This record gives sequence, structure tokens and C-alpha cells, in this order.
Amino acid sequence: MKLKRENKVEFTSVSIPGTLFRKTEKHIEGTGFPSVSSYVAFLLRMVLSDKKSSGKSDYESRMIKRRLRELGYM
Repeated sequence: MKLKRENKVEFTSVSIPGTLFRKTEKHIEGTGFPSVSSYVAFLLRMVLSDKKSSGKSDYESRMIKRRLRELGYM
């Protein structure tokens, strides 16, 4: 896995099935997310930060995790 440095932030590539990528592209149309990568990063931050903070309700956490599973990320 190669990491790419841009503005002191390291990036890497994650492979997902093409059909899932295209579904996600359609899903984020009109949302303000500039790319599938930025949307996936947003979702992962939400899920991972849930473990650190108690600010999210159990229901919210379950819904986010369910949506990530539906999209094939979990």
C-alpha cells in the first residue's frame, strides 16, 4: 500500500467493486461531496469517531453502520 503525501496529509487507495462505486456516485449527486473518496472518508470518520465520543446515539450509530454495510464498506 503506497501512501501519497499532499499538504502534509497522507492518502492511500482503497479498491471497491465498480458497481458499488457507480452506485455511490449516483447517491452523492447533488450532496456537495466532490468525490466518492471524500464521501467514503466522511463516513469512515463518522463511524470511527463514534467509538471515541459518546455524542452519537445508539440509533444513529446503528443507522450509519447499516448504511456502510449496504454500500459494501463493512
